[in-house]
Amino acid sequence: MSDRAYWPEGVERCSVGKFLAWLGVISIFLAWGGYGAFKVLGTGIGVTGLDNYFGFGLWITFDLAVIALGAGAFFSGFLRYIVRIDELKNVINLAVIVGFLCYSGAMLILVLDIGQPLRAWFGYWHPNVHSMLTEVIFCITCYCTVLIIEYVPIVLENRKINQNRFCHHLAHNFHVYMPLFAGIGTFLSFFHQGSLGGMYGVLFGRPFVFREGFFIWPWTFFLFISSAIAAGPGFTMLCAAMMEGITGRKLVSYDTKKLLGKISGLLLCVYIFFKIIDTYAWAKGILPGMGLTFDEMFSSEHGYGKILLWLELFWFGVIPAALLVTPAVRNRPWLMYSAVVMAAIGVTINRFVFTVQALAIPVMPFDRWTTYVPNWAEWSTSLMIVAYGFLVMSISYRYLPIFPQEVKLNK
Repeated sequence: MSDRAYWPEGVERCSVGKFLAWLGVISIFLAWGGYGAFKVLGTGIGVTGLDNYFGFGLWITFDLAVIALGAGAFFSGFLRYIVRIDELKNVINLAVIVGFLCYSGAMLILVLDIGQPLRAWFGYWHPNVHSMLTEVIFCITCYCTVLIIEYVPIVLENRKINQNRFCHHLAHNFHVYMPLFAGIGTFLSFFHQGSLGGMYGVLFGRPFVFREGFFIWPWTFFLFISSAIAAGPGFTMLCAAMMEGITGRKLVSYDTKKLLGKISGLLLCVYIFFKIIDTYAWAKGILPGMGLTFDEMFSSEHGYGKILLWLELFWFGVIPAALLVTPAVRNRPWLMYSAVVMAAIGVTINRFVFTVQALAIPVMPFDRWTTYVPNWAEWSTSLMIVAYGFLVMSISYRYLPIFPQEVKLNK
């Protein structure tokens, strides 16, 4: 049995048996996560590690991290179609699929996290016009729709599907209007990335995250945007490298990877520069103005020590930024990949401390430091989303022309 007729023209893929075995491994995590989702939806989020102190936990940290790392889709689209950096045509399809997986996965997790999925439509029909989350809800939904629209022409270019005349012309017309969708996606994603940060920055009752800002936007609004566009292109490049390692085939030229690494490095330098200034202003200005000290924001005993701050700013911030802007580093694959992994970890730590540490800090006289520990239900469903990403990416790689350079690079 062979499905060769459905492969992109001129490429090689593993046998059907190996492919099904790979999907079988993925299905183990899907089944475990499916059971966890069944327990959560059947009995409520009381079966998780969330409580009255921690309404946000692993799921929201995961959501914010993958949404930031998925920013490679909108920013790569912006650079390719608006700024017209032609070299990015070799990864734009991959960026779209990675973005689609990140955003759709985030929305699937939210189905579990909102507590009562039957009321998921309330945010659309009864929006709180005073909440930044309302803007986030609409922007993420609309941008996920844009990503679906951008994904459709890739599916239509499947070797068999594209033989249909209607599908062939439809895919062509989608590509003609793709700059329009790239522009819409950039607008929507810029605002919801910012509003996710702004949501924390306006919480004056949570001194760990509260910030002053410009006009109606706290500085966290701009920092979340800059961190996302810094980490996104590098994460897309990392996905390509990981797929090359799994498949044993060259998929993207190293020059394109170096370009993505350079873009990530330059943007990461900008982000870290302003993040350090913001942290200093917060420690020396905002906290004393509230009658608090820098030391009161941390507790090593409960797992929220200053080490997280130094890891985020320096080990996973300054160091990867310096590495990625150095040409000699970008010429060494393992160093460049390591720097990109470090940058991704830094952004994830940032989302974690804003989401979890901010809730752990006592803000009332009767409050105490508390430790949040996610349980199996949260871990299983989070890994289910990762497995979902591997599943869709595996099927897409096997049957869709994601990499324009693949045939040329493997001759």
